[in-house]
Amino acid sequence: MNNLDPIAVFRTEAAEQLEVIEAGLLDLTRNLDDKAQIDAVFRGLHTLKGSGSMFGFDQLAAFTHHCETAFDRVRKGEAPATSELIAAVLDTQGHMQALLDYPNGDHDAVSMKLLEQLHKAVGREVSGDLQTASPKPAATTQQAGLRTWQLDFQLPAGSMINGTNPLGLIDELRELGECAIRVSTKSLPELDTLDARQLYLGWSATIVTDRPRSDIEDVFIFVMDEMVIDLKDVTPEAQAADPSAAVVSAPEIKSGETVAVREEHRVPANDAKSQRQSDNVRVPALRLDEMMDRVGELVIAQSRLSRMAGSAIDLGLRSVSEEIERLAGELRDTMMVLRMMPVASLFSRFRRLVHDLARETGKEIELVTTGESTEVDKTVIDRLADPLVHLVRNSIDHGLELPQDRIAAGKPAVGQVTLSAHQTGSEVVITIKDDGRGIDRARVRAKAEANGLIQPGQPLSDQELLQQIFQPGFSTAEKVTNLSGRGVGMDVVKKTIEALRGSIDVKSDEGSGSEIALRIPLTLAIIDGLLVRVGNGNYVIPLSAVEECLQLSIEEDLRSRGRSFISLRDDLVPFLRLRELFRTGTQPDPHQKVVVISTGRERVGLVVDQIIGDHQTVIKSMSKLHDQVSSFSGATILGDGNVALILDVAHLIAAGQQQEAQMRAAG
Repeated sequence: MNNLDPIAVFRTEAAEQLEVIEAGLLDLTRNLDDKAQIDAVFRGLHTLKGSGSMFGFDQLAAFTHHCETAFDRVRKGEAPATSELIAAVLDTQGHMQALLDYPNGDHDAVSMKLLEQLHKAVGREVSGDLQTASPKPAATTQQAGLRTWQLDFQLPAGSMINGTNPLGLIDELRELGECAIRVSTKSLPELDTLDARQLYLGWSATIVTDRPRSDIEDVFIFVMDEMVIDLKDVTPEAQAADPSAAVVSAPEIKSGETVAVREEHRVPANDAKSQRQSDNVRVPALRLDEMMDRVGELVIAQSRLSRMAGSAIDLGLRSVSEEIERLAGELRDTMMVLRMMPVASLFSRFRRLVHDLARETGKEIELVTTGESTEVDKTVIDRLADPLVHLVRNSIDHGLELPQDRIAAGKPAVGQVTLSAHQTGSEVVITIKDDGRGIDRARVRAKAEANGLIQPGQPLSDQELLQQIFQPGFSTAEKVTNLSGRGVGMDVVKKTIEALRGSIDVKSDEGSGSEIALRIPLTLAIIDGLLVRVGNGNYVIPLSAVEECLQLSIEEDLRSRGRSFISLRDDLVPFLRLRELFRTGTQPDPHQKVVVISTGRERVGLVVDQIIGDHQTVIKSMSKLHDQVSSFSGATILGDGNVALILDVAHLIAAGQQQEAQMRAAG
């Protein structure tokens, strides 16, 4: 049963339409003479106005009408497309969203202020009745340029169930000019078979207007593919030029008149059009989350079944277990794909941010995006939005120079910020790069020492020094502005990325720019893990972080006491004894293993007692009581019903690198 709220569906579609309008406006800033983009923005505004009127969002429809009128003048060549006009309409986007979210609120003061900016930008005063979207009546039929159109149309039978208001469409037709409407009852059934939810009426209209054919067709833009429509130009000049287009002359009628007639059955001109089914299905994200939970429980149950079948003699049970394991794996993979979204939906949000920051800072900025088709779990995309906002703002405020400074440094006046994404294994790497001044390492060290984050003169690797910018309260800004200076943005970035089980790499060349790479798992729901035993407990290491596994004999273990390094192809790799870290109180296994894990360039070995094997890991979040336990990022349920903790790779690598630095400092 379909129980979706039509108003909620409209709000979702209207929000998407606002994104399309915003994207079109931002595209126009690059080429103000782009006729296709001007038409696209006008069409988007017209659609938003019409649909708002249909669903009773009268304030939204009335306000949007003024923006539509401004772009209609541009489209007709009556006014130029200017950067001031683009900026004025962009400024209205947030207000349109407010009108969408709170349709019954008092928005008149804000509406009038924004309309004043709009009218000033377009160079013409537009009548500002905020409660109606109706323009002035069209000119009389004697004026030059008027044409007469004969329109016959019938909406889909389920139109009203889907929220379409036929009276709203008729009102839009009347706005186009002198219009007479006649209703057709030829499809009206007998009373005993009539379904009150269905629409049986059709309409015929004679319209005298100076508007083009496309404006009439745009009235039906939401239902065009599902309705029957026949539109003909019956102006005498048009009939003389094309006799085949002639139709019976329309009766003389008065403007606004509505006549009911019962017509003889006729074949619709657009009979070839059939109802087109959508290729896409809109599903609430909550339902996908619920389905993912069910698939996770299925994977756990399948793991238990496989364990039972492995110890059973019945070959039939083993066969069924293997088949269910295969099907559960395929279902899991399918579910993972359903939750994936291209990062284009994330990157597109920053075009407006960069545009606004360029206006605010006086800098010339070009945003370049690559790898938009890279797909990531929807949950990851939702949680990445805030960190990327901080990083982009930081690149623009701290990184990019003013145009005159860039020219003096031999750079182009226009600075460039690049957002890119690519997949490496089970991780996605999102990079924010700018061609600005780069990170001043001397200022970073001085600020870190002043804040007590490091000791004066303390030796740090280049990566450790650059990582100081993510410390709480750290900022090299000389004064607090709307963009930076409070030292909270980069700290938020680090905490969010670590909560996603990701890591951050920083590169910077002074005078050439900076690059920050975020390494994040593709999904937060189900991962491939390596199940290991430490003492009497089982733990899971994310398989994407595992490089290789080595044997650690008792002799090598004793020989490395006090140093905790292993030689791996001429490289010294620090390792952590998890048995000591977790204080298991057990004796080491005679055949210990070292699992080498890495995140990018950093590597650490983890000493475990036994490697059990790979494991389909359904991630369960830790309780609030365990928020401060930084060694673990979650938990999972094994096939025997026991709980295994999932190791936090980023934290363990940081601990290993810290241990290495301490040992090197001790000599």
